[in-house]
Amino acid sequence: MTALNTDLVYLTAGLALLLAATVPGLFQDRAVSAPLIVLAVGAGAGLFLGKSGTDTLSPALHPAVTEHLSETCVIVALMGVGLAIDRPLGWRTWNSTWRLLLIAMPFGIAAVAVLGWWVAALTPAVAILLGAVLAPTDPVLASDVQVEGPTSGGESHREDDEVRFALTSEAGLNDALAFPFVYLALFMIGKGPIEQWIVQWVAWELIGKVVIGAALGWIAGDLFGRAVFRFPIAHMRLAERSEPIFALAATFAVYGLTELAGGYGFLAVFACAVAIRRTERAHEYHAEMHSLIEQLEHVLTLAVLLLLGVALTSGLLAELTWGGVLVAAALVFVIRPVVAWLSLLGCEEMSGPERRVTAFFGVRGIGSIFYLAYAAAEAGVENEKWLWSTVAFTVVLSVLVHGVSATRVMRLLDLRREGGAVADR
Repeated sequence: MTALNTDLVYLTAGLALLLAATVPGLFQDRAVSAPLIVLAVGAGAGLFLGKSGTDTLSPALHPAVTEHLSETCVIVALMGVGLAIDRPLGWRTWNSTWRLLLIAMPFGIAAVAVLGWWVAALTPAVAILLGAVLAPTDPVLASDVQVEGPTSGGESHREDDEVRFALTSEAGLNDALAFPFVYLALFMIGKGPIEQWIVQWVAWELIGKVVIGAALGWIAGDLFGRAVFRFPIAHMRLAERSEPIFALAATFAVYGLTELAGGYGFLAVFACAVAIRRTERAHEYHAEMHSLIEQLEHVLTLAVLLLLGVALTSGLLAELTWGGVLVAAALVFVIRPVVAWLSLLGCEEMSGPERRVTAFFGVRGIGSIFYLAYAAAEAGVENEKWLWSTVAFTVVLSVLVHGVSATRVMRLLDLRREGGAVADR
């Protein structure tokens, strides 16, 4: 394995911090998104330095490093997403979310797998891995399609917006719920005939780990919330002392505990954040915690995107084929929009235009990079270089298409909604 160039790592970290401090504000409410600019900067750096100077930063050459960097980015983002949602958890109140998770996600995975098997001659196991890796959505990379953040009044002016809520809550949960399908592919690769492991997969990977993650996350979040907001000794309540670092402590503690217990840590972190919000929904401390998490999330996300940009022009796309391009384009323009739109049919909380917008904005990002790095580190995956090229191209295509269109589309949707409200008066 190629040695990691630590000097380039420090340079990348410094650039990521600088970009995190300047780019989001410069391009807020613009057609060009901050992630797209960072990818372009990274790609330019890769061209300037040349392959010999940047190939050691390729995520494909360092799957373990890529896994842990993107893993940290994802869990921090999940805490931020959970804290941002004002709406109480419920079967009816989260109706659109459950539809996207239980219908759109598995059918989307199946469609991508079939397409990969057909156009790229992938084995069934690798095809399922491709579908699972590309399943997580990531609204962090298109901030206009996520809720704004926690509000002390209990309701954001955007919280009535079912589109933003559905996309934010979907991303909070499908980052974890794609894991069983990754394990399905890994079991197919390394555990022999299906009858030898299917019961274990269903009982443990599909059900057991989900239950452990959800339960531990919820219980921990409830206990943390009570300690922070309702501790008997008033001056010991972190909420009254404005110590937002607690959010980061809770993120790492819950994730580590759940992983040690064998559950899905991603799910636990999101459940923990939602449970903390539930304990004292309207407190200003939520906004303070969310602000800290959001800043760290920006730094980590832009660092990953900067590295991805460098790798794009340093050989990461060398194995990209027309089949990979077709998979990426089909996912962004056909598969996600169609399966998500079908899953939302009959969802009374959304109008027709809202269903179409929600279906279209299935942003692919850091979660996909994590899952592929995880699979590559866990097992010898056939067609690994092709997978890296295809997944990287899909992320770039999604950042380009969704990042450029998000501001305009959401603005038009808001205007349409306001026009309808005026007409109803």
